[in-house]
Amino acid sequence: MSDKSKLVVLDGLDGSGKTTQFELLLKHFQSINLNYKGISFPDYDMPSSTLVKMYLGGQFSKTANGVNAYAASSFYAVDRYASYKLFWEDNYNKGDFILASRYVSSNAIHQMVKLDKNDWDAYLDWLEDYEYIRLGLPRPCKVIFLDMPVEISQKLLNNRYNGDNNKKDIHESDIDYLLKCRESALYAAKRLNWCVVPCSKNDEARQIKDIFNDILSEINSFLV
Repeated sequence: MSDKSKLVVLDGLDGSGKTTQFELLLKHFQSINLNYKGISFPDYDMPSSTLVKMYLGGQFSKTANGVNAYAASSFYAVDRYASYKLFWEDNYNKGDFILASRYVSSNAIHQMVKLDKNDWDAYLDWLEDYEYIRLGLPRPCKVIFLDMPVEISQKLLNNRYNGDNNKKDIHESDIDYLLKCRESALYAAKRLNWCVVPCSKNDEARQIKDIFNDILSEINSFLV
C-alpha cells in the first residue's frame, strides 16, 4: 500500500449530522479539483451487507445486545473488505484522498459497548488486529468523531422519520444503548487518538457550517 495514501474517516452516532457533513465535504473536494473517492458504510446496495441488514432489521435478535460484539463486528468487517477490494483499492494505492462515512471505528462505537468495560481495551486490540492486520484493510490517517448528545440526535432522527419510530433500526430505537455507545465512542477516541468535533452547544445542535469548518480545519493538511 502506498505511503502517500490518505484515508480520513468521519464517524458519529445516528443523528449526528454525519451524512450531511460527508456530502458537504465531497462537494468541497469537487470544487477544489481534488482527486478523491467517497465511500460509505454499510454498503446497502451490495450483497456483502446482507448480514448487516438482517442484524439491523432484528432478524437475529430484536435487541442489539442479542448479537454478541464479535459476531456483529464481523458482519460489518466483511462488508468493508468487499467494498475495498471491489471499489476503492486502486484509488487508495494511487494516493487519492479517501473520505469514509463510518469505518472500523463504527465497530468500536457500536459493538464494544456490549462488553464489560474491563474488556474494552482487549476488544479494541482485537478489532485493530482483525480488520487492519488480518483482513488487510487500510488504516486511516485520521478519524473524526462527530459528538452529538443522544437527546439532541433523537430529536433530529424524529424529524428525519416524521415521528414514526417504527422506521428506526434496532440501534436507533434503543436510547439506553445509544447513550452507552456515546460513552464507548469517547473512550475509543481517547485511546486511539481520534479527533472529536462537538456538534452541540448550550443543549442545541451547532450550525452545520460551523461544524463543517471545524472538520475542514482538521483535514486541510491532507488535501494536497
